[in-house]
Formats: sequence, structure tokens, C-alpha cells
Amino acid sequence: MLRHFFAVCLALSLTTGAAFADRIVARVSITDQKMHVYHHGQLLYEWPVSTARQGKVTPTGAWQPQFLSRHHRSSLYNNAPMPYSIFYSGNFAIHGTDQINRLGRPASAGCVRLHPDNARLLFEMVRAEGLDQMRVVVVQ
Repeated sequence: MLRHFFAVCLALSLTTGAAFADRIVARVSITDQKMHVYHHGQLLYEWPVSTARQGKVTPTGAWQPQFLSRHHRSSLYNNAPMPYSIFYSGNFAIHGTDQINRLGRPASAGCVRLHPDNARLLFEMVRAEGLDQMRVVVVQ
């Protein structure tokens, strides 16, 4: 699947000949507990997520990611694994989780949790395109 993604990226860049701002948009709906991933405006993926549980907050807004961390561990929450982290606002990140059975409902301390396979795919997309080519949008 990743090979197909890169082939599509190459074909798009060759046919358009233009640079794109925000080539990748990850739109997270807190209400729906879903992420929609767009590439060049085209919806590629819809994935279940977990955002903040009761008493915690996943901030809404739009950000350009700050940095990537493939094997991150939380310094705030008992060294919890956060594989394929895409940090977008301070300590907030999109990342994989080992609590797959909780996806689709609020469960995190504020980050956006994904299935590790999906987190890896998004991480690799951003790594290939560049941090400056992604936008994280979180809506209520």
C-alpha cells in the first residue's frame, strides 16, 4: 500500500509540476472519533481514533507538525509507548497505541491515538513529503 501511495505522489507531482502547500491534511473529528487523511485534497483514508477522555482535553485548531519521533515514549505518562509520533502542538501528538480496542471512543490524555499500522503509514507519508507539507486539523 505504501508503494502505491508513493507512486501516486510521484505521478501527481510530475503531471502538475507545482509545489503544494499542505499536501497532507489529517483532519480529526473529536465528535466522530475519526481521522480523515487527505493528500492533494483527495480523501485517502478514514481511520478510527481516540482523543481525550473525560477530564482531559484534545485542543482544537490547525497546526503544522513540529517534529517526528518514531519510537517515542511519554515523559508525562509512565513511559507509555507512543510509536510513530507526529508532534503538532507542544506535548500533543498523533501516534500509535497498543490500546487498539479503545479506538473509536475517547480514551487518551489529549493526544490523537491511531492503530499502529495507520500511525506508521501517516508517519511515513509525512516523512516522505516533509513536515512543512502537512497540516493537522482538529475539530470538535
